[in-house]
Amino acid sequence: MHNPEVENKILEIRRRDPRYSAQAYWFIFEALDHTIQRLGKSRQTETERHINGRELLDGLREHALEAFGPLARVVVESWGVQRTADFGEIVFNMVDAGLLSKQNTDVLDDFKEVFDFEEAFDKGYRVRLPRDLTRR
Repeated sequence: MHNPEVENKILEIRRRDPRYSAQAYWFIFEALDHTIQRLGKSRQTETERHINGRELLDGLREHALEAFGPLARVVVESWGVQRTADFGEIVFNMVDAGLLSKQNTDVLDDFKEVFDFEEAFDKGYRVRLPRDLTRR
């Protein structure tokens, strides 16, 4: 699943900036794919497929809740991520390493104080029952 070249770049990023675990970087790739799919941009060109910081954070929050359920905040915080600005730092580290691209309008401030983790992850979690259970 993990590409050795990408793995080496993430290791290099972490040597320069050890604040966040490697899992946080891999999760950005997953969240990016999830967000592109959710927004229906998967068949567009790279330029058309671009998503902004807010869109990525919304998709990231949704993907974390789907992947980790009520433990989403605990998992994310275990990676060293305490606020949305930390995700921005990770994204821009990845841009600097050539793992992601950005447009001139993309700035680190796009990620600052977008949502509160407790509100988004703890209160934002909803139990989803299988369809056959909800029809009874």
